[in-house]
Amino acid sequence: MEKVLVIADIHANPVALEAVLKDVEPVDMVLHAGDIVDYNPWPREALAEVQRLGITSVLGNHDRDSALDTPIGYNPYAVTSCHWTHGQLSLGDQEYLLKLPSRIERSIEGVRIFMCHGSPRGLIDEYVTPDYLDSTLREFLYMTKSQVLILGHTHIPFIKELDGYYVLNPGSVGQSRDGDPRASYVVLTLESGRIIEVRNRRIGYNVDVVADEIKRIGLPSFLAQRLFYGL
Repeated sequence: MEKVLVIADIHANPVALEAVLKDVEPVDMVLHAGDIVDYNPWPREALAEVQRLGITSVLGNHDRDSALDTPIGYNPYAVTSCHWTHGQLSLGDQEYLLKLPSRIERSIEGVRIFMCHGSPRGLIDEYVTPDYLDSTLREFLYMTKSQVLILGHTHIPFIKELDGYYVLNPGSVGQSRDGDPRASYVVLTLESGRIIEVRNRRIGYNVDVVADEIKRIGLPSFLAQRLFYGL
């Protein structure tokens, strides 16, 4: 039996990541569905933690765009944050981010898992929300030949069980957007080709510390305010 911690969208918030890691039960591995950096004030620290802990991550749109300094189609707050984040990243950081795979396919305890940031048909940029039709989610499972499909990007957690298979988004570690400011994560329990349990959990963290640092370094105050409300 193996337990897998599934997270997404750390977004340069190692304070929230630390809270998740302290809260979670012992696990055998950690999977991250993209967006290690941007929005919050510690991109390099978040990257260092991901590497130190051996977390397996796919490429997110903010990872890509912060590395390249190309916030195309972003709102003004995100444009400012992306440019600032790019300025903080070393060349090595940028290279690391751009080398992240856009998808990961892996068998864990005989369970086929597919992970990307967006969707199987738009690996980095498509938003898959909880109200997607079951028929579309089934199509994604068929496309990927997976038993567990892991997505990120929306910062909204959901778990959809379809005929014994699962499509899930663990929600965001560093910037929730479902009205709950707590960090969100999922734990998968897998054994001998079977999905034993898929469980979502929330944990609070010291938002004040993150918000104060956002304001201190001059990022838009909206990015600090939204953390208190999960917006």
